[in-house]
Amino acid sequence: MPDYSKIDVPEVLSYVFYPRDESGPCPKYAFDHFIPVAETVALHCRFYEQDKDNSRPWILYFHGNGEVVSDYDETALFYFKYGLNLAVVDYRGYGKSNGTPTIADMSRDSRRVYESVKAALAGRGLRDDLWVMGRSLGSVSALAIAFEQGAGINGLIIESGFPSISSLIVRHGIATPGMDLDTITRECLDMVRSITVPTLIIHGEYDTLVPPDEAETILETIGSAQKDLLMIPGATHNDIMFVGLRQYMEAIKKFVDSTSPGR
Repeated sequence: MPDYSKIDVPEVLSYVFYPRDESGPCPKYAFDHFIPVAETVALHCRFYEQDKDNSRPWILYFHGNGEVVSDYDETALFYFKYGLNLAVVDYRGYGKSNGTPTIADMSRDSRRVYESVKAALAGRGLRDDLWVMGRSLGSVSALAIAFEQGAGINGLIIESGFPSISSLIVRHGIATPGMDLDTITRECLDMVRSITVPTLIIHGEYDTLVPPDEAETILETIGSAQKDLLMIPGATHNDIMFVGLRQYMEAIKKFVDSTSPGR
């Protein structure tokens, strides 16, 4: 696992994280769950469940750096139309989660999130096999789970993501003197190379925040035998889902169906 503590410096953290304490009321089609990750820190996770149908697959979703759980109160409805349930988790300091976000904690916390989400689903008698999805910054958490859990998840979805955060640090000019980014890159690529679960990568053709070559590097590097890249024509970083909504959702639905147990 990469040692992200090496880059948890103020210049990087102030660029990477944009925490908001907004948190709307829980919709009637959802339930809230809190995940202890440290002695005084708990993360907020919201489970969006359609029709209380325990046969519907669940996607554990890690959002982008400027988003919070309640931003997905309406987005989850698009997943419902494709027969998918969504569990979205906030990082430290976001929404109803307390604490202060760092990249190292974000990666470490992903294990507890995975374990707690699995237990919460099982405790409610819901389907507890999981697909894990990371959007943008959320790819850090999603890749960590795919690396650590292996066959414990059904599949991995990376949207607008990257294999190593060090390339973004360089690209956006926020590296500091003495920062060992080569080591972070090597550790990240070694991790990605070790991931063998089925993988779907989705990216916007005109993404300038996380350019498409990041998606292509994931595709080329990841050790999965079943892997695919969907490039959404005309899409940028923040409009990707809605520019290519049908392609986007149909690709996720097809991927989940193809990697469901018994298929």
